[in-house]
Amino acid sequence: MRAATMDALRASVGIGLRQPHYLEIAESPPALGFLEVHSENFFADGGAAIAVLEQVRERHAISLHGVGLALGSAAGIDEWHLERLARLADRIEPARVSDHASFARAPLRGAGLVHAADLLPIAFSDESLSILVANVQRVQERLRRPILVENLSAYLSFDDDAWLEPAFLAELARRSGCGLLLDVNNLVVNALNARRDGRDARDPVEAACAWIDALPPHCVGEIHLAGYADHGTLVIDDHGSRVHAPVWAVYRHAIERCGAAVPTLIEWDTDLPALSVLLDEAELALAAKLAVKREEVFA
Repeated sequence: MRAATMDALRASVGIGLRQPHYLEIAESPPALGFLEVHSENFFADGGAAIAVLEQVRERHAISLHGVGLALGSAAGIDEWHLERLARLADRIEPARVSDHASFARAPLRGAGLVHAADLLPIAFSDESLSILVANVQRVQERLRRPILVENLSAYLSFDDDAWLEPAFLAELARRSGCGLLLDVNNLVVNALNARRDGRDARDPVEAACAWIDALPPHCVGEIHLAGYADHGTLVIDDHGSRVHAPVWAVYRHAIERCGAAVPTLIEWDTDLPALSVLLDEAELALAAKLAVKREEVFA
C-alpha cells in the first residue's frame, strides 16, 4: 500500500481531547489526524481551556461536537448558544461541527424555556422532521457551513413514528444540506436493547448493518466508536470502556459501505483511561481501515 494512502487513512482517525490528557497531548502530540472536543466546554472567551485548544490546534485538526443545540426542539435554537458556537468556530476554524438529532428545550409553565441538559429522542414524524430541518438550517446559516447530525442511542420510541430512522435522517440531509455523523455504538446499543425487549428478533450486528445499508453512504461525514455498559436487561451508551466486538463488526461494514477515508473518532467520556489506551483504540480503527483498503486493492 502506498505511503500516501497510509498517511491519508491515519489522518482520518481521531480521539476526544479531554481535560486529564491536556498536558500530555500538548507536550507530546500523538500521531492522529484530529481531536474532538465538546463545543460547550470552550464557550468562554478566555481561560486555560481555550488556550490549550488553540495550542493543540496548531498541530491537529479540531472537530467541534456539541451536546446542547437541541436541534429537534420545537422551541427553536437558543440564539445565545448559537452565537457562542459561531464565535468558537470562527476562532478555531474546525474541520467539522456536529450535534445530535435530539431535543432538550421546551416551555415550562411559569418558568419560560428550560433546557433538560440531556439528549432526548425525537419522534420520527413529519412534524419532527420539519422542526429539525428548520433548526439545522438556522445553525448552518449562522455558521456559514454544513454541520453533521448524529443518530442517538434511544431508550424509548413514539407512537406517531412514521419514518424509519435512516430514511428520516437521509431526508433531513436532503432537505437541509447537512451531513450525518454515524454513531456505530449507538446503532449497536439500540439493536441490543431491541433484541432483548422483543422488538426485533434479528441478530444485533445484522440489524445495525441493515440500518447502515438503508442510509445513503455519501451522507456520512464522520463515524463515532465508543464503549457501552451491558447491565443484562439494558445496554447503556456510557462511553466508558473499550469498543466492544459487535461495534467493531458493524464499523467494518460501515467503512466498507461509506469508505475507509471517512473520519473516525474514538469517544471515551467516563472512567477515562490513560491516553495510551485511547491511542491503542485509534490504532485498531486504523487497522480496520487498512484491511478494507487492501481488500479493495486485491478485489
